[in-house]
Amino acid sequence: MASSETLTSQEYIQHHLTNLTLGWHPEHGLGFAHNSAEAAEMGFWAINVDTMFFSILLGSLFLWFFKGVAERVSAGVPGTAQNFVEWIVDFVEENVRGSFSHKNDMVAPLALTIFAWVFLMNLMDLVPVDLIPHLFAQLFAVFGADPHHVYLKVVPTTDPNATFGMALTVFLLVLYYSIKMKGIGGFLGELTLQPFGKWGLPANLILEGISLISKPISLALRLFGNMYAGEMIFILIALLYGGGMVLAGTAGVLQFVWAVFHILIITLQAFIFMVLTIVYLDMAHQEHH
Repeated sequence: MASSETLTSQEYIQHHLTNLTLGWHPEHGLGFAHNSAEAAEMGFWAINVDTMFFSILLGSLFLWFFKGVAERVSAGVPGTAQNFVEWIVDFVEENVRGSFSHKNDMVAPLALTIFAWVFLMNLMDLVPVDLIPHLFAQLFAVFGADPHHVYLKVVPTTDPNATFGMALTVFLLVLYYSIKMKGIGGFLGELTLQPFGKWGLPANLILEGISLISKPISLALRLFGNMYAGEMIFILIALLYGGGMVLAGTAGVLQFVWAVFHILIITLQAFIFMVLTIVYLDMAHQEHH
């Protein structure tokens, strides 16, 4: 446990919900934030280093593993790794065929990347909440840092910056293919002439604009909200370990049960993000008459 003797429950929860933020503080200059208030004062351009590190690490792990399997693929009896990768690829291709009715060679690789990457980032939620942050704090303590001011969140999808970043990328692709397939006139026509025709222009623009903007917002908030809530429950369960033998035993049981149930959640959220991306891109390729 992370020094629960010296932290109140509220401080413990706040510590686990604070990112390792690097930015330019108005008073202290460039450096890491010592609390959430300092992180907020660093403004928009501050970087959550832990989110960037773990998301890039897990994305690189996905690319390395799949590339390695692809290079060693054989026509004979496949090994366990090849069977696993082929199963995931077939699963993604089946969903693309079922939800995407046009031809675009980019959609299937994008769907595979989203599913695998989001799943790996979500999977970090199953790592004991105190394990990596505690080791990280002890490492920084060697260099004279106060462990209570060393933060580390290991689940990138509990950071809205990460989920909104992915969602906005999907949104830009939707805009790109909407304009590419329909032209500027066709895209603007959809926004202004649907669903009430030319006489319903203000209402059309409002309804279609809201529908368009809601796509990235719903993608980002759904993933963030579910993963943030799941992480919060793990943190609350971890607090029970400091309440004596009975509560510690209860916490162990609850942690196991929630972890088993959470496997379904982390997989489902990766699947939903992938499927909605496919559906939104399919809609971007369709022309309304």
